Amino acid sequence: MMWLVLILLAVISVPLVQEHNRREMDDAARGTGAGQLAELPQGVTHYEWHGPAGGPVLVCVHGLTTPSFVWRGLTTGLALIGFRVLTYDLFGRGHSDRPKGNHDAAFFMRQLADLLTHQQVRGKVTLLGYSMGGAICTCYAAGHPDRVRQLILLAPAGMRHGIGGMVRLIRDVPLVGDWLMLAFYPRMMRQGIEAERDLPSSVLNIGDLQEAELDFKRFIPAVLSSLRGILRRPLRREHHAIRDAGLPVLAIWGGTDTVIPLSALGTLAEWNRDVQHEVIEGAGHGLTYTHSDAVLKVISDWVTLPPPAG
Repeated sequence: MMWLVLILLAVISVPLVQEHNRREMDDAARGTGAGQLAELPQGVTHYEWHGPAGGPVLVCVHGLTTPSFVWRGLTTGLALIGFRVLTYDLFGRGHSDRPKGNHDAAFFMRQLADLLTHQQVRGKVTLLGYSMGGAICTCYAAGHPDRVRQLILLAPAGMRHGIGGMVRLIRDVPLVGDWLMLAFYPRMMRQGIEAERDLPSSVLNIGDLQEAELDFKRFIPAVLSSLRGILRRPLRREHHAIRDAGLPVLAIWGGTDTVIPLSALGTLAEWNRDVQHEVIEGAGHGLTYTHSDAVLKVISDWVTLPPPAG
């Protein structure tokens, strides 16, 4: 019996030890890469500016697991449209800090608001949110419609759709779910990355960059906290608020997306009939980097830029 207990304890300890041994996201890990660091109240945020200094600001908010490098295939095109583009890493990802706490809407909205204040961005901005970033942008636009000129949602989260039993167990059961996440999520994430290896990508070595996130402490807990926070409930009332505020909204969907299925389009259309929807046929959930040109074409045809100052 004692041997069984020891074996059980050893099995339980493995993912905990692996998490303990992962690297800290510190100055050494950040190195001398591109971008800059902002010391915000919740922690350090890594950000980059792209495009003409005097252009209207467009803020890109990435998704659950892939940091701001997901935008590398779009930033040049967005800048050519005329935008001054701001990309940044959400807390828990990329080169930003990994603060503890509930990764709910308020948590991510504060990071965005604090970064805009830090960068002295005044007036209205265009928001472009991908996947979970779509949910964050939706919440921000609903709460601060006076700061948003137009909203672009790219395969956005926030509409009701089913999740698997294992994901529901991990999300809903404390402690057990935390252990299961540490034990099984790395393999699940790597399998998803490998499934996309042969797809075209506008981001060089994106699979390797995505997999490298697993090397750092508190990345996996951050993903779980987001599942329990910002991604937990449908954003019906936020989309109603955006509709009532009269904000222009463009939603772009992948025709073969299995993460955010096309049924979400119908849900959003029900909540806000003023949204313009565009479907990119043959695109999955990685359309940001697998179908960058098509995404840019849709955005370019839809957006409006304010007249030059003066």
